[in-house]
Amino acid sequence: MISKPLQDALNEQINFELVSAYLYLSMSAHFEAQNLSGFANWMRVQYQEETGHAMKLYKYVFDRNGVVTLKAVAQPATKFKTPADVFKQVLEHEQKVTSLINKLFELAVKEKDYAAQSFLQWFINEQVEEEKNATDIINLLEMIGDSPVSLIMVDRQLGARK
Repeated sequence: MISKPLQDALNEQINFELVSAYLYLSMSAHFEAQNLSGFANWMRVQYQEETGHAMKLYKYVFDRNGVVTLKAVAQPATKFKTPADVFKQVLEHEQKVTSLINKLFELAVKEKDYAAQSFLQWFINEQVEEEKNATDIINLLEMIGDSPVSLIMVDRQLGARK
């Protein structure tokens, strides 16, 4: 059985994962409107990943005989600047997610919930990957600068993400 404080914190994380998903879907719409379908694809895949993370947490709460309480998902930003600026925002967002996952893990340690610690390790590892992916794309975009041809090449590369 899961403790009430950990259950509440996991419910908050479910909400934040859905907020993340909605943000990435909004970023995808922005890129579609900019005729950058590869960037839009990358964000849609990210949207699906975040939704999957929320569902993984959702299932875990029920597996531990807890209660899931869903909250409203706030409207995401709809105005964005350059692709580099968007990915800098992605990195900042993922760093926030990392801090929230770390706090969840700390709570699991405090509650002496070894099953939760084991479960949350997957998310800790996932966040390393999430931050690295965003950083790699930021570095690539900074390297190409304002070159439209290079931007098109990056767009094609991001369009290949599945």
